[in-house]
This record gives sequence, structure tokens and C-alpha cells, in this order.
Amino acid sequence: MSLLREITDAAVDANVEISTLLRKCKVLAARLGNKDFDSWVERELNGYDSPDEVPSYRILKRVESRGNFVGIAGSSGSNIPIPPSCIPEEYRDFLTKAYFMDAVSYYSNLLGNTDKKSTFADNWPADYLPAFGSEIYEGMNCIGAWKVISAGSVASLLDTVRNRVLNFTLNIEAEAPDAGETEPKVQPIANERVTQIFNTYIQGDVTNLATGIQPTVETTQITIVKNDLKSLKNYLSSIGLEEQDISELTEAIDADETSRNQNDLGSRVKSWLGKMVSKVGTSSWNVATTVATQLLIKALSQYYGL
Repeated sequence: MSLLREITDAAVDANVEISTLLRKCKVLAARLGNKDFDSWVERELNGYDSPDEVPSYRILKRVESRGNFVGIAGSSGSNIPIPPSCIPEEYRDFLTKAYFMDAVSYYSNLLGNTDKKSTFADNWPADYLPAFGSEIYEGMNCIGAWKVISAGSVASLLDTVRNRVLNFTLNIEAEAPDAGETEPKVQPIANERVTQIFNTYIQGDVTNLATGIQPTVETTQITIVKNDLKSLKNYLSSIGLEEQDISELTEAIDADETSRNQNDLGSRVKSWLGKMVSKVGTSSWNVATTVATQLLIKALSQYYGL
């Protein structure tokens, strides 16, 4: 199996550790000879050094903070919400956002056995409380405060990284199917073109995690019966795919029928998926890239029962 196919398979398969996926990307970056992609993979694997370096998809906006307070005559309160308006303006921007700076493996391990209804605490910097802890609530002093981060937001971050890798790799494969198999010092694709694809599909802005708002198309409402081609076709039509694209998918599914691994989408279907990603955002299918990829992968996964 080619390296590009290994990466796309790993991106689609949630059972593959995201660090393993990115290490495969590290090999691809070396074979492509692209420093931008290599640097991004390195930072995702090892973390970012400062909030200024964190890309937009790793910044969660409108984060709630809570704190523990003590007051006069032994009064106290625990886990009390802290309204943003009570935070001095010079600290407000930082404390109403969460910056996911650590390596992806940290967030993957953090999720562990938790579900998306769980929350995590991101403690405020220690020097913030002495600076204004007594000014949040009158007569009360804050002795501990933290940002409340939902497990769902962490899961969304990991999904975003997977989707970006998938979009990037599918587009590289469309340009040069053997790009991951080249000999050293051989440039399979012009570096300028790789950078263009990188800027579009890796650096491109994603609003789902950054704003805390779900995409316009709700991906969790997909209902497709396993091996029921009619329900798959009806769904794809409902999200705006053209009849020709749906017919090509039907042909790809038929072509993969005898050769497809039961835990895989199939080579023809993956090629079709790559073609559809290249059409995202055009007049024929005006849907945001990340949303479109999630919709198609989830639809095909439900059809195959993956």
C-alpha cells in the first residue's frame, strides 16, 4: 500500500492513534520536501511554544471560567461562575479563550475513557489572582480559578487535525498518486503547488472549534442504513451533491465490491472522495471544506457499517 493511502486510511480510521497518523505525515513531508508541512506536523506532534504561535483551530473562544471564593466571617463559595465583565479588560481576552498548545497525544490521552459531556479545568495563571482576585465579587477574594473546557471541544480539535490531514493528502494524491513513494532528492510535485495545497487545507481557517458554534450542516443527524444504496444516495442528494457525482460514487462502490477490505472504504471510493474534496466551495457544491469532508466520511462509514 502506498504511503498516501496509508495516511488516508489512518485519517479515516478513528482507531488509529493520531500521533501515528502524524508520524506517517512526517515521512510524507520529507518525501515532498516541503518545510511548511513538516513544521506543522512537528508542532502538532510536540506542541506549540506560545499562544501567539497557536493556529486558529486550536483556539476555543467564549470559554467560561469558574472559581472558589472566600469572604468575611468565614463565608465562602465553590465553583462559582465568573462573568467576563468582572474580569479587568487587560486580562479578559486571554481568560475568555482557551489555547490548546500541547501535543496532540496529550489531548488524545486526556480524553481517555471520558465522554463528550465531561469537562476539564484549565487553571488560570497563578499571578492573575493576586492582581485582581479581590475585585471580581465585592467582599469576596478568589483563591482559585479555572477555565472550563468541554471534552467535546478537545475531541473536535483532534477531528479537525484528522480532517486537515485527510484533505491535504487527498489533494496531493490527486496531483501525484505516487508522491509518497519517490526517491530521495526527487521532487514529485512542485514545492509551490504543495505549499498552495498546504495553505488551503492545513492552514485554512475552521470556525467550528474556534467559535464553539456547530457547522451549518449538523453532522450528527446523518442516518443511512448499512448497505442500503438508496438511503445513501438520498442523503447525498439532500446535502447538494449533483446526480453525476452520485452516479460516479455508485460505480465506485460496485467496482470496489470484490476487492474492498471490510474495514476500509475501498480504493475507488477513496478516489471519488478525493475528487469531491477538490469540488468543495465551488459553485457546484458550496459547502465549507471541513464540514463537507466530515459529511462524506460519516455517510460512507455508515453505509459500510464502519
